[in-house]
Amino acid sequence: MVQKVLVIGSVYPRFHEDAEVPWLRTSIAHLKKAGLDIQVLAPAYKGLKSHEIDGIKVNRFRYAPAAWEMLTHEEGAPSKMASKPWLQLLAIPYIISGFFKCIKICRKWRPDIIHAHWPFPHAYIALGAAKLFRIPLVLNFHGAELLLIRKKKWVKPLLKFAIGQAQAVFANSSFTASKIKALRDVTVEWSPYGTTLETKDERRETREGGSLPLASATASATPSSGRTALSDSSLSAHGHQGGEVSPQRPTLHEVNDKCVGRESRTSSLGHDRDQHLVLSRSDNHKFKILFVGRHIERKGIRYLIEAAKYLPRDQFEIRIVGVGDLTEELKKLASESATPNSAEIIFTGKLSPEALANEYRTANVFTLPAIVDSKGDTEGLGVVLIEAMELGLPIVASNVGGIPDVVVNGVSGILVPEKDPEALASAYKRLAAEPELVKQLLAGSRKRIAECFTWDGIIERQIAVYNKLAK
Repeated sequence: MVQKVLVIGSVYPRFHEDAEVPWLRTSIAHLKKAGLDIQVLAPAYKGLKSHEIDGIKVNRFRYAPAAWEMLTHEEGAPSKMASKPWLQLLAIPYIISGFFKCIKICRKWRPDIIHAHWPFPHAYIALGAAKLFRIPLVLNFHGAELLLIRKKKWVKPLLKFAIGQAQAVFANSSFTASKIKALRDVTVEWSPYGTTLETKDERRETREGGSLPLASATASATPSSGRTALSDSSLSAHGHQGGEVSPQRPTLHEVNDKCVGRESRTSSLGHDRDQHLVLSRSDNHKFKILFVGRHIERKGIRYLIEAAKYLPRDQFEIRIVGVGDLTEELKKLASESATPNSAEIIFTGKLSPEALANEYRTANVFTLPAIVDSKGDTEGLGVVLIEAMELGLPIVASNVGGIPDVVVNGVSGILVPEKDPEALASAYKRLAAEPELVKQLLAGSRKRIAECFTWDGIIERQIAVYNKLAK
């Protein structure tokens, strides 16, 4: 049986209140809760030394003078490299330093499994120790590594080789899995994220050194921004591979097979909660459409803005939470396309946890109009959708990337074609006019989460793979 696991990643919280990679932090907390001894290996940030967070030892490896150690964390690495091309030179010492730090940890601590997230470049940080000490290697793809193949052809053979050296391969969605299998025909385990919502009591327990209980959606819950490690900070670019010949994507039935057999545990609030939410939100003066996320191309926000002209101003309101590279451009588009009869569009900016929770509480629908952008990038999974579902909001989203793993059309939400403002508007109008459909979708959402996206189920499947490798 596996007892010790070394988790490798490009970014990890630097202090307790750090908002980086909430899903990875929550995942590790649940592995600890399940009885495993976990350590993390991650790069330093501006000289940051090794430390503990949530009772987990975080081993930081130094790869440059402190002032230069800014390749990861906060702003995404691709954006940093675009503005400061010399940062690309740090990739070599990054890999070399991480490689030797990994060997040092494994020589002393001897983990049973090495679990490396974002295999390029972290597979190469892990491989030396994995081979030297005969430790099974698990590679975990989140999609963004695969875009590098399109931009940098030399990455393809490196990733293909790394996949062949792993004893198990995880993917966050069936979409990502199909891209992996286009590189090398291997078995890919579906390993999505659960919610990163926490109650105040859960945050307090974690701060005091206890393990994190299962997250639950309550009035005091604070949603994350939907950020992932690689979407904000990594050596890799954002997104997914493009331009490659892929095998047929796994069907939703095949994805569901990964979940079946688990008890379908719906929230204790259940049907009564859904009734209450629909009734309370029906008191809104206008039907509120909520988007939460970074303002980048792949989120498809421009198509949400264009949908406003199909929505009567006296009945609908669009609320766009967050900031990003495209914020000013999107505000200009909203201003230029506004008419006296189109739905009002409100940019809230970056919100406090309390204000963000209020946005979720008062919205009528959550939307993610994602697209495959000009770089071939799209949503790897859409953990923000899971959180919105946990908070009792019906979903309207685009049928791209890993979103269909979460949103089953007509069952746990409504899927529309990408880049189709009229289809978005039609879906919002339908939900506004059919409260019974909203109740049906909320019930479907609860069932979908219970079957596939609870941390208990995700971690149970993950540990089963660990134990199989250990044997």
